[in-house]
Amino acid sequence: MAKVTPVNDTYPVSPPRAWAEIDLDALRKNLGVARAAFGGDLMAVVKAGAYGHGLEEVARALAAENIAFLGVANVGEARRIRMAGVETRIYLLGATWSEEREEIVARDWTPCISSIDEAEQFNRLAAARGKRLKVHLAVDTGMGRGGFVADHLPEKLAQLERLKHLEIEGIGSHLPSADEDVEFTLQQFDRFHSIIQDLGGPARFQWLHLSNSAGLLGYDPGLCNLSRPGLMLYGISPLPAFQGRLATVMTLKSRVTLVRTLPAGHGISYGRQFVTTRPTRVATIGIGYGDGYPRHVSGTGADVWIRGRRFPILGRVTMDQMMVDVTAGADVIEGDEVEIFGANISVAEIAAKASTVVWEIFTGITPRVLRCHHSVESGHPPS
Repeated sequence: MAKVTPVNDTYPVSPPRAWAEIDLDALRKNLGVARAAFGGDLMAVVKAGAYGHGLEEVARALAAENIAFLGVANVGEARRIRMAGVETRIYLLGATWSEEREEIVARDWTPCISSIDEAEQFNRLAAARGKRLKVHLAVDTGMGRGGFVADHLPEKLAQLERLKHLEIEGIGSHLPSADEDVEFTLQQFDRFHSIIQDLGGPARFQWLHLSNSAGLLGYDPGLCNLSRPGLMLYGISPLPAFQGRLATVMTLKSRVTLVRTLPAGHGISYGRQFVTTRPTRVATIGIGYGDGYPRHVSGTGADVWIRGRRFPILGRVTMDQMMVDVTAGADVIEGDEVEIFGANISVAEIAAKASTVVWEIFTGITPRVLRCHHSVESGHPPS
């Protein structure tokens, strides 16, 4: 159970109503699966609070595994990692804006470059500090979100290489549909390889990277020597065929706060979407969409896990609570732990019922849900 700091010495400290148990040993296992599947170096993607798993704790655990980079979305995330004492190189996965760049240069974080203007400002800032900044060339091979398009790229690279305070050490692109469109993804790999050859071949760059989790698991890396696993590190494969190789990292839990028997014809939750047809033993659970559990699962047949079995959610999920039919579980009582998702009910199942993606479920778990990190392998108890 998580450690909670008392507000004062007068009253006992209540246990949390909703918490997420983060298994750092499982995280390391999944990193090992990525290593074995790719064979090259890894950039572990820890943006969005390590996909909701806790940025600092996850970054520290992964940094101890000798990875090449930690991938973040913005300078705020980069700053938090450094303040946590992590020294692994930090790569900024998206375009930066002008007022962020001085800090990037000062702290030697590694940006990707999508335009000549961006590169020229980085060059000026690096020159003012008397240093060379390592950067990666971002190339748009089909994502449409950032990076140079392939037209006239050799000439643009020549322009960039005249900026003496930049060291273009890498080149990367991104796969938008590796988990959905095999043909297009294979074309992207071919296009990326052709671009590299047009720019002088792989020896011109230290790092060549294209694959996300789906690309790493499902495709030949070709010339690439760096991959960027994200979702798979957190225990979910974007390609279902590989799911059995991965270990569950996050288990979202709550507890039963109330158990009552309601008569037939009694509405449950807002809008009376569900009305009992028989006397029904109903457990109220202390978690809702205010904690990040998706309201859109309401009425879709979603379950929770209590005392070793599934029980169905009744009616609409509310902000702070949900109701569950435990008529078949006479042993369910107030205070029982409830698995919302984890090893027994996959987060992928919940995402499907909510008509969304696992990425959104993970990153939507709100700050009021306590993260409890534990690692048997490293001798770290839950915290």
